[in-house]
Amino acid sequence: MPPVHIRPYDDADAPSWLRCRLLSFFTTQYYDDVVTRRPRYDEPSIQLVATDGADVVGILDVSIGAGDATIETVAVLPEHSRAGIATRLLHAALPELEQRKLRTLDAWTREDTAANAWYRCNGFREEHRYLHVYQDWDERDAGFTAPAGLGTPVRVFAHAPIEREAELRARFRRVHLCRQYVLSLRPR
Repeated sequence: MPPVHIRPYDDADAPSWLRCRLLSFFTTQYYDDVVTRRPRYDEPSIQLVATDGADVVGILDVSIGAGDATIETVAVLPEHSRAGIATRLLHAALPELEQRKLRTLDAWTREDTAANAWYRCNGFREEHRYLHVYQDWDERDAGFTAPAGLGTPVRVFAHAPIEREAELRARFRRVHLCRQYVLSLRPR
């Protein structure tokens, strides 16, 4: 496999960026988090890609707030996984985050083993957890109701406290534990 090049995102990367995100998320618990256009950030951000020739094979988008930053997307094409690309992207972004004197970099992920291991291996610590709960069309007795004037909910996505995990897993087929990971950016 030829070496990949890490560089800032360019608008010409959009089709390849979308392909990379879609195929990278497809085998994870975020398989239905599909976007048809690359998100734009109103706040400052770091937007990096890893390329193999003209093809985007890895993505790192970080939004920057007042004192803290959040990984919005980190993804690597499955055929390039486990080659250190996500880590290289992270290490390319860290100097700018530290230069801006940000306190922390956080990220949110579900129960995918590889993603959780990657965050822990890169120094992130778990800070918070809650649930993502889905009600699908055939779970009509789940207790969700639509506002007046609308029909029966076909699909619902909701957040719930971790304390309700056992109850909600018994009621719904699709319940995900969502974790917040935090990396301290203060001098080490």
